[in-house]
Amino acid sequence: MKVLVTRPAQQATQWVNRFRGLGIDAEALPLIEIQPAPESAAVVQAWSRLARTRLVVFVSSNAVLHFFGVKPAGTAWPKSLEVASTGPGTTCALLAQGMAAAWITEPAADSPQFDSESLWQRLEGKDWRGAEVLIVRGEGGREWLAQQLQSLGATVNVVSAYRRAAPSFTPSQMALLARALAEPQMHLWLFSSSEAVSHLAQTLGNANLAPAWAIATHPRIAERAREVGFGNVLNTRPTLEAVAACIKLSEHQTL
Repeated sequence: MKVLVTRPAQQATQWVNRFRGLGIDAEALPLIEIQPAPESAAVVQAWSRLARTRLVVFVSSNAVLHFFGVKPAGTAWPKSLEVASTGPGTTCALLAQGMAAAWITEPAADSPQFDSESLWQRLEGKDWRGAEVLIVRGEGGREWLAQQLQSLGATVNVVSAYRRAAPSFTPSQMALLARALAEPQMHLWLFSSSEAVSHLAQTLGNANLAPAWAIATHPRIAERAREVGFGNVLNTRPTLEAVAACIKLSEHQTL
């Protein structure tokens, strides 16, 4: 069975390489294209406010990459500035930018999911009255975490460092897509975003997905996969080990 990794291109390639290292047949089929924010001026302006900010929350590795990608020359990261991450992938991106692990707050390693709700369990016990918080995310992201911080007295600023768009498929990717539809028992879709599921549904139109198999790394994503017609959807934690185990399980179930 071939695993189709639908993350954005850079992350998809990383996951494919990790799967192949475990002996899992995998191929990248990105269903989200990451683009810079249309207006980078807002991101640059956010850098100028860091000196009076208590916490910066990065919601994804792409948020880290695109925020630091427009860092003004000569700007230093304030030493007292707290940083938060929604999961290991985002934390790795922060470490690559020179952040010390001790500076970063992230969900517990055994969290069922790596998301805003899990991160909030690590943040909600602190006093946020009067604190200025910056959330760095993609265009049109969720408001839930900002609302939680505001409810405890924080002033929350949000900046969109990038935007997500539907993919532009290459001829080889279109051929892979066609094979996956023709041989649903031989392909396994891996979804880490509800938006990726929606982009696939828009691309396929009225194609029959009932025989197809999918793994989703969050209950909301699994629900969306079922909504668009996937007949066989497994939900798992978003770690490499958990996803690999789920792949093995799905291979046995499709035999």
